[in-house]
Amino acid sequence: MDLVLDLNLIFTLCSVGFIAGFIDAVAGGGGMLTIPTLLMSGLPPHLALGTNKLAATFGSFTASFTFYKKRLFDPHFWRFSLLATAVGAIIGTIVVNHLSTDFLDKVLPVLIMATALYTLLVKTVANDSSKLPKFTKKLKLTQLIQGLTLGFYDGVAGPGTGAFWTVSSAALYKMNILICSGLARSTNFISNLFSLITFLYLGQVNFILGLLMGLFIMAGSWVGAHSAIKFGGKFIRPVFIIVVVCLSINLAYQAW
Repeated sequence: MDLVLDLNLIFTLCSVGFIAGFIDAVAGGGGMLTIPTLLMSGLPPHLALGTNKLAATFGSFTASFTFYKKRLFDPHFWRFSLLATAVGAIIGTIVVNHLSTDFLDKVLPVLIMATALYTLLVKTVANDSSKLPKFTKKLKLTQLIQGLTLGFYDGVAGPGTGAFWTVSSAALYKMNILICSGLARSTNFISNLFSLITFLYLGQVNFILGLLMGLFIMAGSWVGAHSAIKFGGKFIRPVFIIVVVCLSINLAYQAW
């Protein structure tokens, strides 16, 4: 019986990992699927968050590298975003480590639901420009504030961070959704990586579950990133809406 349960858990983690990796690479929001799955596997909240960072790092690296190779992300132009994101993620991870398990048990499902509803209701600003905005002092400050804020959120919780990056970047920088997706995947990798390093230091990572899910997230991210690049915004937006609706319904059922 235990073997059956173990095999069921392995199958679930692999399946969810692939789907979440695909979703994250296309539109962001894969964490809204992986974190509940890890919690249902029996991991306490802190350990589930840390393990999710290990798994998510695989996918965000794969997706960000794909966008970079296709010249849809310029790390030099976005260097202040990357730096601020790393700092924010470290601070956020330290903060969440001091929150009680009971508090996280109650808050995480509500937070994930709120994130799903927000990403559904807030539409991405339509823009066809494939050019980067002009680099100014104001843009530098915007990058720092955006990176610090979203990096902190990713360190504290994480679900929907990629979607938040996509939506806010389209509004702030007036770029098309494909360029915004390249930025989102890359900053998400940075926040995942530095949050993971902090969780490792704090001893809040299950390596077996994280690596297992991470490998399939990586495969899903590769498929998702290439699909997003090939089909562009017309593909990304519908997938984004469908994913958020399905996750919202699922999370509402689990929470209530």
